[in-house]
Amino acid sequence: MSDTDPIIEIRPVLERRAAARRNPADTDHPSGTSSNGVNRTIRQVTAFSRQELQQILRVYGRMVAAGEWRDYALDMEDETATFSVFRRSSEIPLYRIEKTPRLARRQGAFSIVSAAGVVLKRGSDLARVLAVFDKQLRLVQG
Repeated sequence: MSDTDPIIEIRPVLERRAAARRNPADTDHPSGTSSNGVNRTIRQVTAFSRQELQQILRVYGRMVAAGEWRDYALDMEDETATFSVFRRSSEIPLYRIEKTPRLARRQGAFSIVSAAGVVLKRGSDLARVLAVFDKQLRLVQG
């Protein structure tokens, strides 16, 4: 080795190899396999987009200000993303706002489900589905 040859830093390579021995799932290769040749499947998770969350949180904030809702939970799984609304955090959810992309062409990707499991509204436009919560009091004359 002469003075003009480039010095190759092998420490990062050795650190990656050591990490792969400790936990093979942490190292990804473009081929989708870990460094020890085991195939890894990448799990797709359904989630709400930023605009969808803004619409949902706008309705949530209005209902919290009215004193009807107090807590929420987000759950993102393989096929559905759920925004659950609670009156108290120790109870079952009052409503579930669900996004199921596989139903987008049939019934619509968005639905609102009550605590009893009844689908209140379903559709492909989230703003229209959330309009269920915009019901105003009407005077009933008898």
